[in-house]
Amino acid sequence: MCAASCPEPTPAERARSVLAAAGSLTVTTQGHRVELIGLHTVDAAARLLLHNPPDGHLAAELAVAPHGDLAALAEFTDIAPVAVRERVRARLTLGGWLSALGPKTLVFNPARAVLAEGDGTAVVGLDELALASPDPQATHEAEMLARLDATHADTVAPLARLLPAREQLGATVVRPLRLDRHGLVLRSETPDSHHDTRLPFDTSATHPGEAVRQIHVLLARATARPRHRRLPTSS
Repeated sequence: MCAASCPEPTPAERARSVLAAAGSLTVTTQGHRVELIGLHTVDAAARLLLHNPPDGHLAAELAVAPHGDLAALAEFTDIAPVAVRERVRARLTLGGWLSALGPKTLVFNPARAVLAEGDGTAVVGLDELALASPDPQATHEAEMLARLDATHADTVAPLARLLPAREQLGATVVRPLRLDRHGLVLRSETPDSHHDTRLPFDTSATHPGEAVRQIHVLLARATARPRHRRLPTSS
């Protein structure tokens, strides 16, 4: 349904959305690899503020760093909130420097950003990253996709009629994979492969309520189409 000209988030916007929605990350320094869960925030300049983990390894390593900062990698993994094949949608890796920001907080200043997705890898410029905004649906997407998937027979199965015929034929299951202001992405799976198709919204959805309305527009369009074959069911 979606031609190559369909609007999509830029790599910088995707990266900012991953940062906004992530609940955890991994920080790697020369001496330690630390998993942080619910212990970070992101400021307007895309800097990471790390609230020092209880074991204090990072702060201790930083305290003896020769120049007062510490080279580090921060890694984020974006996982689809529904059960699809190959659930990792993206990996975002930031290279940069850790420094202290008060007694209990570390700040990570990125020097390099790389976004790896299923269709390739993109180096995101730091200016682009700082200027980009997370998608309006980023922090709501997981819940919205889970609700769509839970009502599969009433929503996703009809929406699957909007997929190109070649993606419907042979598909054993279709599930919602991604939601952003530009549209909804469905993943159709066959026994040995899968394909992702974007169903574009008529207008950009600037908030979750508008995204729901646009999905209803897609659903009305889909249900108006004749049903020629048995569509895949959720499993």
